[in-house]
Amino acid sequence: MALRVTFVAAARSSPLLAERFDDERPLDQAGWDEVLHAAGRLRPLAAAELRYCSPTPRSRATGDALGCAPLLQLALRDCDMGRWRGLTLGEAMAREPAAVDAWLADPRSAPHGGEPLLAFITRVGGWLDTRPGDDGDRIVAVAEPSVIRAALVYVLKAPPGTYWNLDVRPLSATTVTGRAGRWSLRFEGAPDQGSTHPASGGGNPL
Repeated sequence: MALRVTFVAAARSSPLLAERFDDERPLDQAGWDEVLHAAGRLRPLAAAELRYCSPTPRSRATGDALGCAPLLQLALRDCDMGRWRGLTLGEAMAREPAAVDAWLADPRSAPHGGEPLLAFITRVGGWLDTRPGDDGDRIVAVAEPSVIRAALVYVLKAPPGTYWNLDVRPLSATTVTGRAGRWSLRFEGAPDQGSTHPASGGGNPL
């Protein structure tokens, strides 16, 4: 059975330039306002048979606000950034410029002492490949933009460096279809009124 997995990017917890690695802050007021504005477009996704979310506070809050009552998935956690956790990219660059350059250049490196980018992509892809198909074919996952970027690299079988060229915006919806090892990225036009499957491309720089 082909599955349909729609990833919804969590609403923001800070302005774009203030995004932090492994950000555990709750939604800010702008994030809540954006969820309310997007609710009419995204709430129909709560009809999916299986509903999941990343373990971050903003992912859980976004899923709850959209009526998904999602099940937390540790495999959808953000990339482990080691000692850079809680820093912005600019702050990490100011402290360890050579290490940041190495991390950006080599997806197998982990100069921060955490998780390499390649391992992160593989982890998220493994979660996608193990989704059950016997409980229904529609799945929604509210996740960090970085997690969705990793999923897309995996789905497209793209070079790991492609991760840096994907922009997933807060509250965007991206749909993939298929089954383990055989996934396709699905693009859709503007949904008809009442459609339950809106989808669009769209991340943040972290």
